Amino acid sequence: MSTLNSPVSRALTVLTSAVAALMLLAGTAHATKRFDRGVSNKVVITINKRTQRMTVRVGGVQRYTFRVSTGKRGYATPRGRFRPTRLAKMHYSRKYNMAKMPNSIFFTNRGHAIHGTSAVRRLGRPASHGCVRLAPRNAAALFALVRRYGSHNVTIRIV
Repeated sequence: MSTLNSPVSRALTVLTSAVAALMLLAGTAHATKRFDRGVSNKVVITINKRTQRMTVRVGGVQRYTFRVSTGKRGYATPRGRFRPTRLAKMHYSRKYNMAKMPNSIFFTNRGHAIHGTSAVRRLGRPASHGCVRLAPRNAAALFALVRRYGSHNVTIRIV
């Protein structure tokens, strides 16, 4: 009896083929995951000060639209293009009586951030000291999204 036709030999051949197929699939999945982190996963957060709305796009596809509050008279929210400079799950403003700033995404070196607020009734109109305020649940969703995709893949546009 030939060793190539033995039941053990056939079982090893089937097992080797199965392992090779799994490795091929795993390699494809890994390559796809690397591709997904490329250009297609750029996050663009656009804040419109006139409409007091934020839109969040991932890979060019709109994911969220949120009501916000930007800076009230005398406390302008800066216009322009920014990148997140720092993330803080909970920050307390030393400038404004240790006010809570949950899920803060800082975008200037002067302390401007996108963060949650308890003053949800003021969303939709300018009410902040220059930051961009969101409802707590929305701030948590945005914070998780920025953390997931990485600050280097995020652009903040304020118009």
